[in-house]
Amino acid sequence: MKTENPFKFGTVAHGPYFTNRSSELQFVAAALNGANHLVVISPRRYGKTSMIHQALQLTDRPKIELDLMMVTSTTDFAAQLLKQVYKIYPFQRIKGFIQQFKVIPVINLNPVTNTVEITFSAEAAGKPVLDDVLNLIENLASADKRSIVVLDEFQEIHHLDRKLAPGMRSVMQHHKNINYILMGSQESMMREIFEQKKSPFYHFGLMMNLDRIPHDEFESYLSKGLEQFTPQSSDLARSILEKTGSHPYYTQQLGWFVWEQLRNYPDHPDPVNSAIENIEAMHDLDYERMWNNLNKTDQKLILGLIHENTPLLSGQNLVKYGIGASSTAFSAIKRLMHKGYIIKAGQQYVPEDPFFAGWLLKKRGESII
Repeated sequence: MKTENPFKFGTVAHGPYFTNRSSELQFVAAALNGANHLVVISPRRYGKTSMIHQALQLTDRPKIELDLMMVTSTTDFAAQLLKQVYKIYPFQRIKGFIQQFKVIPVINLNPVTNTVEITFSAEAAGKPVLDDVLNLIENLASADKRSIVVLDEFQEIHHLDRKLAPGMRSVMQHHKNINYILMGSQESMMREIFEQKKSPFYHFGLMMNLDRIPHDEFESYLSKGLEQFTPQSSDLARSILEKTGSHPYYTQQLGWFVWEQLRNYPDHPDPVNSAIENIEAMHDLDYERMWNNLNKTDQKLILGLIHENTPLLSGQNLVKYGIGASSTAFSAIKRLMHKGYIIKAGQQYVPEDPFFAGWLLKKRGESII
């Protein structure tokens, strides 16, 4: 009997923890094997980072990754990107190119930790220091061993500087030794960047919309992970997916807790709902903080989305939940999507965290209509 829980959530999933995505991996591989760039759009926690990491493990090409949510300015963008370059290329190989930068960065090497800290002086602000770093990556690569540059949460370039996109595109479009993978979780902003004709990044690369894992494939994966404890593993798998709506992160999370329930209590009559109660209890303070940080309009909208199986923005529903005008509801939806509280599933807007939804209804003494 396996003693290690086969489900994993909250971190990048590798190896046996990675769930299917075979067709998506083939698409990524095809893009990287050619001269194309790739644009990946999916809500947060759908597993796009795990999928890309899985694809990158299949190649020995140089890989540079950066999450733009962690970047505070254009110069910080350049510094953090250059720091990643130093992780894969020797100092002596980079040194000559650095000396040609328009603004020379301050580089401190720590011989004890073997890490590097990089900063640009105040005079670098407003100057194309990022161009130098991007061109450095191009120059360090070669035609027979192109680099792969992954920029996650790419929509954040608009928050860093609205003028950043034209400058980046003017540099990146000339690169022949780099495959760029540009990922984002804010669908409307990503589509604005890559699908609007006036945008500098219009049709920059192949578009990939990462959806939820197909129900049948996820059910098989869950059932296999639970079968050592019960002959009802298929029924439990279907119950888990019904509770999570096949959301990759929350399905793995609930699968983990159900597995632990069955390991400790093999004859438990309802391990799925018991696991959900444990999850809700564990996040009780977090959920309370989330709810209290919402304004009243956002609270009303979330309650409406939880209760309704039809589009909320009809006049009748707006009145029913006291939201007001359609424009108010649309503004709230945009705000809540940006904060990650709700996502779009098909044609519906739904709470991102199904366990938060369940916790909220229990606190209010309600049930789903």
